[in-house]
Amino acid sequence: MSVPLYQAKAELFRTLGHPVRIRVLELLQDGPKPVRDLLAVIEVEPSNLSQQLAVLRRAGMVTSYRDGPLVMYSLSTPDVADLLAAGRRILGTVLTDRDALLDELRTAPDPPGPVAAGNRPRAHVTNSPPARPGR
Repeated sequence: MSVPLYQAKAELFRTLGHPVRIRVLELLQDGPKPVRDLLAVIEVEPSNLSQQLAVLRRAGMVTSYRDGPLVMYSLSTPDVADLLAAGRRILGTVLTDRDALLDELRTAPDPPGPVAAGNRPRAHVTNSPPARPGR
């Protein structure tokens, strides 16, 4: 039985949900790389990288092959690089919008009235206990 398309998409994005996997995919955009080169750049334990490569391989995002003594990895399709580029564009837009909002919050004048900074009503503080009703 096949899974619904939305579920398959969710699984694809779950696969991308680890920083090491994203970094591997970014590095492979330039072409096939041996595991030792990936290890040198990513600086994780070999067993951790191996696990992450296996996840990417099972998801069909990378392929592996032997080149003499080296195990080489490459993107399975240029669409993976396109997906990373789309993610970067989306992130750039989202962060730009957040920066614009932060700038607006920092530069906009406070609204008039008692809730503006510095104009908040102060609570009256006493050291005497509160009055009891009926006494």
